[in-house]
Amino acid sequence: MSTSFDREILGLPFYEPRHLDHAQRLDRWCAGHTDLWDVPHEQDEFREQAVRRTLRALGEDGWFGFLDPANGRPADGDFRTLCLGREILAYTDDTPDNCFAVHTLAARPITRFGTDAQKARYLPGLASGELIASFALSELDRGSDIAGLGLRAERDGEDYVLNGDKAWIAHAAIADVLCVIARTGEGPGALGLTAFLVPGASPGLRVRERIAAIAPRAFAHLDFEDCRVPAECVLGRPGQGFVVAMDMLDRYRMTVGAAAVGYARRAADAALGWARARPMGEATLFDLPTIRATFADMEVKLNAAALLVARAAWETDTGNRRFARHSSIAKLHATEAAQEIVDASVQVFGAAGLVSGSVPERLYRQVRALRVYEGTSEIQKTIIASAIDPRRATPANPERNRALTER
Repeated sequence: MSTSFDREILGLPFYEPRHLDHAQRLDRWCAGHTDLWDVPHEQDEFREQAVRRTLRALGEDGWFGFLDPANGRPADGDFRTLCLGREILAYTDDTPDNCFAVHTLAARPITRFGTDAQKARYLPGLASGELIASFALSELDRGSDIAGLGLRAERDGEDYVLNGDKAWIAHAAIADVLCVIARTGEGPGALGLTAFLVPGASPGLRVRERIAAIAPRAFAHLDFEDCRVPAECVLGRPGQGFVVAMDMLDRYRMTVGAAAVGYARRAADAALGWARARPMGEATLFDLPTIRATFADMEVKLNAAALLVARAAWETDTGNRRFARHSSIAKLHATEAAQEIVDASVQVFGAAGLVSGSVPERLYRQVRALRVYEGTSEIQKTIIASAIDPRRATPANPERNRALTER
């Protein structure tokens, strides 16, 4: 009987017994709550209702408990647990995974940089699912250039006034609080950014338009027009916004890789079930040598992706200061491999995999976004290359090189 996670991976030294217990409990929870997100995704109002229901259920059943220090459950917020959570939720459906990811990505800056007053105001409601959080970073004309963000926040007495826009913001239309990165000008480029906690109902903040993506999610573009917030909404220090943003992205990239593993495992399991049941002469589709080779390739890619995610999470949890390179490596490999595995699954299904609403077709649309958000694959390659230790290079030694050539 297949499950949404690999028990053998969890038996490796990267993990502790509590991680297996967490995975088993979340796997059972997902199996019993599919009605929360089984809605007509093509309609914005139904999709947003599904997000609200899913977040509330996740909160009520304790899956966000680690966000509130008062719950005394910090272990549930380690990155091995977060990655397992995303893997299992993504295996189940795109909606619960996206809900969990967006909510925790936006809430964690409060746990790491918030004042006692900010934590008391927001964390209990975010942990219970009564409040919804969103992370507003991207802008239409800035791409991956975080240092060049253009949304401005100008000081006016005891307040800041925000003017500009944000784009592709998940949960934007339903968020109770948004972590917004804006330009306050303490310095050039990255040095002039500040993070703010902006209430979703703030005057001057409005949804410009909801976005219909190939994998339906609660996306929207936002406009800030003379949006006034008190100085107490600053998260961290003025000028620390770039640090807040990169701190979260560096950590959460590995969880994108974990979601990719979940999508890929679901695709591989669905394809295997189809191939073993599909008659092909006197045998089944799975018995064809070319199909068996396809599944061998899937298995190698899936195992490599799961192991890279496990290492990245372990490096983070054990305090490796260079964890960010492992996070990017895991994100890059897992998302690229998942795209290939899902594509192979569609190929195994043949025409049946092209039918709208089928498991392979849904996964084909859903997995594509993972190679874009939290930094595209191209950005990950830049990060990985820049983190290569130059001391690994073999010193230039003409005599030694000549000797090796003559052997």
